[in-house]
Amino acid sequence: MSSTPRVPKAEITGLYGYVLKRFSRKLFGDVPEPAEVMWHNRAVLTSSLGFGRKAQKWDQLDPDLKSFAHMAVAALVGCSWCLDLNYFQAHNEGLDEAKASEVPRWRESPVFTSLERDVMEYAEAMSETPPRVTDELSARLLDQLGAPAMVELTASVAFANMATRSNTALGIEAQGFSKACKLPLARPSAGYATPV
Repeated sequence: MSSTPRVPKAEITGLYGYVLKRFSRKLFGDVPEPAEVMWHNRAVLTSSLGFGRKAQKWDQLDPDLKSFAHMAVAALVGCSWCLDLNYFQAHNEGLDEAKASEVPRWRESPVFTSLERDVMEYAEAMSETPPRVTDELSARLLDQLGAPAMVELTASVAFANMATRSNTALGIEAQGFSKACKLPLARPSAGYATPV
């Protein structure tokens, strides 16, 4: 299931590399390919990992909504690696796995609430060029989520865009993390990501 990235993987070495590999294998069962590619520029890798760890500590937005938003971005952009990992993380964190498995086809799936659909619509709207976020959608979300969660949603979607677009441009594809989940990840809707 592993791909051949456009930038070759680097050999992760040294004490920092040992810690990174050990921590990754404990969390994911394998070293994530983005880490192997980004090892060529440790400042970028360290900054990306650091921001990701900080973003995981944000607590104003429901974790399911945050997960659905990230996966919606991944499906739109076509990052099979992000879909694979985020579905695996939803499973490991005890989030709603049945719904998470349906995110790639959220528009057709009957399992989502109107709020969840608005969150995924917002994630997609932010991710398009040019962004197509409307005042009406923002107002609905602000009313339902409140300002702190709305700011967190926006920042989470922005981070998801950085990750998905970087992985896609580097040619990094699904690694098979989501095989641990009970349900297979749904096939994306027409015009979206390549299936995991």
